[in-house]
Amino acid sequence: MSQQANQQQLVVFTLGAEHYALPIQAVNEIIRYAEPRSVASRTDWVRGVISLRGRIVPVYDVATRLGIRSELTEQSKIVIVEAGSETAGVIVDSVEEVLTISDDQIEEAPGADSSMIEAIVRMDERLIVLLTLSTIFVTTPELAAAA
Repeated sequence: MSQQANQQQLVVFTLGAEHYALPIQAVNEIIRYAEPRSVASRTDWVRGVISLRGRIVPVYDVATRLGIRSELTEQSKIVIVEAGSETAGVIVDSVEEVLTISDDQIEEAPGADSSMIEAIVRMDERLIVLLTLSTIFVTTPELAAAA
């Protein structure tokens, strides 16, 4: 079995004191944080919208969505991702690195909300939470079931 066939790349970022990741193929670009334009929303983790090369892109505060304390700093970024047919921005505290991992480093996350957390990646002594992009932005249970 070829080890290369079982590898994938992840963009690793921080939220609070923890490391999280998204598959690199879902990440379009990483931009410097700029305050989004507020929009009315029933959910507190929808921060607003930005204009990105003429496109209006919603911006989400994933730390709030996951219940994590986080503060904006000079290191904060907006990660532009493709989630299904939607382009969205995700606010992160900092972008750390791009990692190449193998399937044997990925484990289930017991007790975690599987609608938002796909798995745990073990890198030496570090644990990185791999987020489920397809449902992380869904606001209702009905939409989550359809995702």
